[in-house]
Amino acid sequence: MRLACDRAFTGDVLDAGCGTGENALHAASLGLDVLGIDVAETAVAIARTKAADRGVDAEFVVGDALHLDRLGRVFDTVLDCGLFHTFDSDERRQYVTSLASVTGRGGNVYVLCFSDLGPPDTCGPHPVSQEELRAPFDLSRGWSVVSVDPDRLRTRSHEEGVPAWVAKVERV
Repeated sequence: MRLACDRAFTGDVLDAGCGTGENALHAASLGLDVLGIDVAETAVAIARTKAADRGVDAEFVVGDALHLDRLGRVFDTVLDCGLFHTFDSDERRQYVTSLASVTGRGGNVYVLCFSDLGPPDTCGPHPVSQEELRAPFDLSRGWSVVSVDPDRLRTRSHEEGVPAWVAKVERV
């Protein structure tokens, strides 16, 4: 998620659904303390190898993003590049509750997910409407959606990218 928000990354960073670690490694290269978590053991092993090969200090663990409280840590910045849209609406609420358990007050969550903007054949799998993105981050549950902007998300099969949302959400 190499975005303009790079400059806003602060403190300890969690990369939720880190996959093979590119975003976590990028944040670590900025001098930040980073933990990447993913449910896929193979992806985490690849991320660890990349970190060692590049000489980048980032930690990677196998874990479930729906149970982040098990980490026993609090983060100032959380990155989600391509995880949110994999959940159905009930899981999204559970995921946001999980995020709340590890995001400190004043901390920010950055979400990059497939959007429903555009014809169905141009959208990625599991496209999300802006309302579906905003809904679980409810103010009554301690969140403030700062911004949701259209973007593009590159995939292996869509080098030019598919419609996406990039959101900044603050823990209040």
